[in-house]
Amino acid sequence: MSRGQNESRSSRTRALWWLAGVAAVLALGAGILAIRLPERPRADAGGPTVSGGGTGSAGVRRETRPTLDPARFVGKPARAHQVAREMPDVLDRLYCYCECDRYLGHRSLLSCYTDGHAAT
Repeated sequence: MSRGQNESRSSRTRALWWLAGVAAVLALGAGILAIRLPERPRADAGGPTVSGGGTGSAGVRRETRPTLDPARFVGKPARAHQVAREMPDVLDRLYCYCECDRYLGHRSLLSCYTDGHAAT
């Protein structure tokens, strides 16, 4: 085999490996896009309730109980309870990942700030 044929074969091999790499990356990307996270359980089994002056989507709030007084806590838990008081609509739209909706009957992350669960 001549030197020119070896270089031609070598460049074709590199091109094939490069194409295989691109195809693998595209397949991986497609696989990642195809993955669907499992549906989160809906905590508002009783249906949403309308809050007084909520700024959430159409004023719908799942948790209607008031948050605990931040003065009952110190440090980071006190600040967290203060934030929960200042922006309840935001926390009410967030899902709590500790599964307290299953075991404590919570409706959203805001629920954790109504019974002291957030401080534990």
